[in-house]
Amino acid sequence: MRLDKFLKVTRIIKRRTIANELADRDIFKINGRIAKPSSAVKPGDILELPLGRHKLTVEVLEIKEYAKKEEVDSMYKVIKDETIEDQNELK
Repeated sequence: MRLDKFLKVTRIIKRRTIANELADRDIFKINGRIAKPSSAVKPGDILELPLGRHKLTVEVLEIKEYAKKEEVDSMYKVIKDETIEDQNELK
């Protein structure tokens, strides 16, 4: 599944277009490598997602094309949710 679609389906980011725009800025990483919106996401991948003043690190557990609100918790596990004080730390 594409990164932008995964972020939308899991509701980490509410709209796919926003996920796409953020991924185009080269700030998201999959397994330590910069990811584009079309980058493939699979179970076992570690995603690093700087979102505003937070840096969210999640592990992909499951891929579903569609998921109800109650099902999204089974799709990923939050490893780390850090608050960033200095914007230079996001890179």
